[in-house]
Order: sequence, then structure tokens, then C-alpha cells
Amino acid sequence: MFTHMLLPTDGSEIAAKGVEKGIDLATRLGAKITIITVSEPLILYVGAEGGWNAASAMADYDEYQAKTAAALLLALRKQAEAAALNVETLHVPKAQPADAIVETAKSRGCDLIVMASHGRRGFRRLILGSQTAEVVARSSAPVLVVPPDPSQG
Repeated sequence: MFTHMLLPTDGSEIAAKGVEKGIDLATRLGAKITIITVSEPLILYVGAEGGWNAASAMADYDEYQAKTAAALLLALRKQAEAAALNVETLHVPKAQPADAIVETAKSRGCDLIVMASHGRRGFRRLILGSQTAEVVARSSAPVLVVPPDPSQG
């Protein structure tokens, strides 16, 4: 059925539910998993005033994102390995999440993407956007969307 699943996460509690469901499904199917996290680029709209160094701020941001991603992916790797899964992890820096998820699924031959949805609707979804909706619309691989926990409000 499915042999290689992509599990995207941004480190949030909601995304963790998607990873948890993906690990459970992969365990049941004996599938390989790739866990991905994406760091969006830092965009600065300021002038060089007061001795502030934009290049240094961007380097600090990139370093922080890399360290945060490494810690997140290490914890999730351990979780997947505890379930006896074949797991790879990937951090894609300076990218738009939906773009990186769709491209990674294609380039790595993933036959299912399992990801959580924040469950936003109406105006909030329009303003905040939805990476999940964009992945569903653009992916050539099937996407299993894990809904938010209704008790979380």
C-alpha cells in the first residue's frame, strides 16, 4: 500500500498530532518515514540605523532555526526508532513550507504525506493561510490530513 511516508512538522502541538498518527500508520504498514521541518526565511524591512547589523541578525536567526530544527528532528527520530521504523529526517532552511513539502515528497518518492491541520475556517483561514490546504492542492502524492482535536477548542 504505502511504503514511504512524509511527515511534516513545525514543532507545534498540532503538528505533533500529525507526526504521531503518521508514525502509528507507518508502524502498522511497515513503511519508511521521512520527517521534515521547514524554516521560513527571515525578511527584514528596516534601514541600517543605530549600528544594527542586518547580516548579523540574519545569521543569528539562521543559526537559531538550525539548532531548533536539529533538536526537534532528533527527538522525533528517537520516537520513530522506538517504534522500530526506518526513518530519515530533513531540515529545509529558508523555504516556504508547502513548497518544500511538495518538492520533498516528489524528490524522495514519498507515496503519502501525513500532516495535521489547524482547522481554521472562514476569515481566519484566509488571513492566516493554510500550508496543509496548499499541500493538498499541489501534491501529486495523496495527503492524509489529521484534524485538530475538537476538545482543544
